[in-house]
Amino acid sequence: MVNRLLLYLELIRMEFVNNLAYRSFYFTGILNYSIQIGAYFFLWDAVYAGNRVIGGLDREEMITYVIIAWVVRSFYFSNLDRRVGTDIREGKIALELIRPYSYQMVKYARSFGEAIFRMLFFALPAGLAIYLIRPFTLPIGWDSVVMFVIAVLGAFVINAQISMIAGFVVFFTKSPTGVYKAKRVIMDLLSGLLLPISFYPGWARDIIQLLPFQAVSYLPNMIYLGQISGAAAFKVLGLQVFWITVLGLLAHLFWRFAVKHVVIQGG
Repeated sequence: MVNRLLLYLELIRMEFVNNLAYRSFYFTGILNYSIQIGAYFFLWDAVYAGNRVIGGLDREEMITYVIIAWVVRSFYFSNLDRRVGTDIREGKIALELIRPYSYQMVKYARSFGEAIFRMLFFALPAGLAIYLIRPFTLPIGWDSVVMFVIAVLGAFVINAQISMIAGFVVFFTKSPTGVYKAKRVIMDLLSGLLLPISFYPGWARDIIQLLPFQAVSYLPNMIYLGQISGAAAFKVLGLQVFWITVLGLLAHLFWRFAVKHVVIQGG
């Protein structure tokens, strides 16, 4: 058990170091994210003309929401689904089946190593650069900061688990492109990245509340804005724990079922 833990910690470190070789790519990514956020800023600035309140958010809150949502996405985003799909298509998955460690935990560890790198060289610099250009609202109190950071870590785990399950779908589809695109569209729409969940009609919110996606972006952002605090914030963390447990079980069952029907396409 200890040896495996040390293995996963070493994989996190190795992935972090490997990404250092491509740090210039992330610096250009900061510019790309800044442009995207700038586009949303002008869009919502126009929508909120006249100091309107929409979906429970005023102009300043909405602009802060957009900035934080995209900056946080730069941390939890990963290509885990593509990596898993590539292993399946190229036949590498056959070797993974005989190795004395958890395939899923190895992928999660490497993704977390990349996420730490993205946080230090992408998310935080992007947030600082944007703040210098256009100051946005900061959290009220250290308790909000702590709850927000924990919620963001939960968002990473949930997103990674959903990506893992999406990658496993390639066991059956053999063509991964459609799966990746569908997963990304669903995540962006239902997580609250593109539009806060409070903006959706009531029937849509009722459905989204039954799914794990809002725990990735919308709920952590609401904690940041102070719209969710105290006991309600702890309920959000509890909801994340619930979905982490459910998705972890689904990923495990999906893996157990899929490997029994594995068809090697490459190698």
